[in-house]
Amino acid sequence: MDFRLKVFYTVALRLNFTKAATELYITQPAVSKHIQELEETYKTKLFERNGSKIALTPAGKMLQKYTKSIFEIYREIDFEMSSFNKERQGLLRLGASTTISQYIISPVLANFHQKQKDIKVSLLNGNTEQIENALINKEIEIGIVEGQSKNQSIKYIPFLKDELVLVCNSNNPLVKQNEISLNDLKSMKFITRERGSGTLEVIEFALKKAGLKFSDLQIEMQLGSTESIKSYLLNSDCFAFMSIHAVNKELKNKELMVLDVEKLAIERFFYIATLVGKSDSLAELFIQNLANHYNLKL
Repeated sequence: MDFRLKVFYTVALRLNFTKAATELYITQPAVSKHIQELEETYKTKLFERNGSKIALTPAGKMLQKYTKSIFEIYREIDFEMSSFNKERQGLLRLGASTTISQYIISPVLANFHQKQKDIKVSLLNGNTEQIENALINKEIEIGIVEGQSKNQSIKYIPFLKDELVLVCNSNNPLVKQNEISLNDLKSMKFITRERGSGTLEVIEFALKKAGLKFSDLQIEMQLGSTESIKSYLLNSDCFAFMSIHAVNKELKNKELMVLDVEKLAIERFFYIATLVGKSDSLAELFIQNLANHYNLKL
């Protein structure tokens, strides 16, 4: 593999020479030298430099497209060739939305590593929209997300059922009620995830189905992670709809409590997301491991 191409591809992704140097464990002058050599080889500029900022030229965008394909092929070669000596090797790039990466996927990754010690796994964390974009851009091979979009290029496989429950601080006076009505929700203050979150989309859809607009709720704040929402709830009188998997510990410790809402049950599946028509041996191996872990028939 031409290391210069690896340097170029890293700079193209980060659009920052310093970050690329840190990631590749080389100096910034070395990064500049490799890029300069490539530009001399192809007799064209690959980056536009504007002060401290850089951007890809049309030639740079073309080279980025081909280097991405080259590295995908190298990754497949490493994995397929390693199967001949019965020691599977390679790099698997996963992406998981926040709830899944924090509360669901770790036991599966540990189990997979025990069986396939020579396979390196990288895990990208983001909301559902970010993970789907990474999949489409071929930055990852598998996404594990909280919902499914209408994108026709992505295949979704349901693998784990989840329930979104209404939770609040255990000291909240409303926990003494057996059940609250849909109308009660309008007078309560909520903490929600940010736009692009699979959890938020599911909540909006369920409320609409029950005859309540999401805009009817009083949103005190939008936060970017499940942990920050839990922390906020523990220090306020607010409410949030959260995955039962995300609040197990707090419910056991009686720090948070679940409130039943009349005529409202929010259930969903977590999904394995892959690109339609793209076969990847290493990804298939991981998906099979995931299926075995949860006793799924795929």
